[in-house]
Amino acid sequence: MKKTAGEATVIVGAQFGDEGKGKIIDAMVPEYDAVVRYQGGNNAGHTVVVGSEKFKMHLLPSGVVRKKRSLIAAGVVLDPRVIKQEIDSLAAKGIKVDEHLLGIDFRTQVIFPWHNARDVARETAAGEGKIGTTGRGIGPAYEDRAARTGIRFGEFIDAKTLAAKIASKTAETGAKSGAKTAANEAKKTLGRIYPDSPDAIVPPAEEIAREYSALGAFLKKFACDACLEVNGLLEAGHRVLFEGAQGTLLDNDFGTYPFVTSSHPIAGGACVGAGVSPRAINRIEGVGKAYVTRVGSGPFPTELNDGIGERIREKGAEYGTTTGRPRRVGWLDIPMLRYADYLNGFTGIHLTKLDVLGGINPLKICFEYQLDGGRAGKTKTSVFPMNSGGFGGVGAAEPVYLELPGFPDLPQAEWRKAAAEGVAKGFSALPEKAREYVEKAGELIGVPILSVSVGPERNEIIWAKK
Repeated sequence: MKKTAGEATVIVGAQFGDEGKGKIIDAMVPEYDAVVRYQGGNNAGHTVVVGSEKFKMHLLPSGVVRKKRSLIAAGVVLDPRVIKQEIDSLAAKGIKVDEHLLGIDFRTQVIFPWHNARDVARETAAGEGKIGTTGRGIGPAYEDRAARTGIRFGEFIDAKTLAAKIASKTAETGAKSGAKTAANEAKKTLGRIYPDSPDAIVPPAEEIAREYSALGAFLKKFACDACLEVNGLLEAGHRVLFEGAQGTLLDNDFGTYPFVTSSHPIAGGACVGAGVSPRAINRIEGVGKAYVTRVGSGPFPTELNDGIGERIREKGAEYGTTTGRPRRVGWLDIPMLRYADYLNGFTGIHLTKLDVLGGINPLKICFEYQLDGGRAGKTKTSVFPMNSGGFGGVGAAEPVYLELPGFPDLPQAEWRKAAAEGVAKGFSALPEKAREYVEKAGELIGVPILSVSVGPERNEIIWAKK
C-alpha cells in the first residue's frame, strides 16, 4: 500500500443510531474534500438544519448540502426510488445534485420491490417476536448480496442486463431451460414461506422492469468506482470524511443481536464498505446523545418509561426520521460508550442534544452494571455486558446510577448565545452544571469530548478548546 498523504476521518454512531451524525458531519464538511457513505440503506435517516430549512435524507451523504463531492460506496444497499425522491427534493430547495456532486459505486447493491415484500412479510409473520425493522428491504438485500444473487448498480443501469435479470418468464420456460429471474424467484419464495400473508406481494416483472429501467436511465450518470476515487483522493493529499449509518450497538456481529441491522456501522465497516485500508484511517470520532434513544425492539437497560422519558422524547423530538415511530428514551449509558470505544477506537466523541436535558433535576448517568451471577452471587461490570445469551443474559443486568445536579432549562436564544461564546471559551461557555455533566461523562468514558450540541442548527455546537 502506498503511504497516503491525505487524511481520513470516520464518523460512527456510538449508541443505537439517531445520535445526530448528520449534523456533526455537516459542521465538519467544510474542512474536507469529500464525504463517503459506507454502509446501510434508507432504513436510517439524518436531518441537517440550515436556518429555517430542514434537509431530511436517508441515502444521500450529508455532504451534498454543503456541495462537497459525495460518494455512495459499495457497502450501501440502494433503493433507486428513494434516492431519486431525495435528489428531486433537494432540487426543489435549490440544491442541484449532478454527477459532479454525487457518485454511486457500480458495486452498490440495489433494492427491488421483492426485498420490501420479503421484509414486511417476515415481520408480519413473526408477530410479537419481530425485530422491528423499517420494512425498507435492507436485510433481504444484504441477504441476496451474501447469497451472490443480488443485482448491483452497474447491472441496474445497463438496460439489457437489467431486462435479463427481471424479465417475465413463464413457469414452463423456466422449467425447461433452468432459467431463473430475480422477480420470479422472489415470488416463488414468498408464496412458499408466507402463503397466507397479504404483504407477500411482488409486482409483475414487466411493471418492475418499466419502473426500474426509467430509474436506471436517470441514475446512470452517477456511476463511478468510489473505491478507486477515494484512494486516489487520499494519495493526492485530500481529506475524506466517512459517514456511517445507524450505531455501534446495531452492528450485525457486535450489537444486541438479533435486534441489529444487517451491516457493520462500526469503524471497521468503513474500510470494508468503501474499500480502503485500515492504515489509511487517521481519526475515528463517535457521536452520542447526552442521553440514549432506540427505535424498535431489543434490550435497553437504562430505558425510561415514565414522565421524564416522555419529557425528553417530546422536547428532543424523538421520532424516527425514516419511520416516524416514537423513539425509546433512557439515561446516558457509560458502559455502552466504553464498549463502543473498544470496537471503534475513538479519538474523541461528540455529545449531542445536551440542551434537551435542561430542567431535569437530578440527572442520572449509568456508570456500571450489576449482573446476576447465579450461585456465584452478583458481580459488577463497567463495560456493556454481552454474552451468548444476549445482553447480560437478556435483562439480567441492572444499571447502577450516578446522580448529578441538573442545569436550567434555557430558552433556545440563550443556548445559541452560549454557542457563540464557545468559539472563544470552549465548554466554559456552558452553564456550570451542564459543563460538569459533560466533563463527568468524558471522564467516565475515558475519551475526549470534542463537541457539545445545544440546538438543532449547525451554529449551535460548542467545540472543545484546542
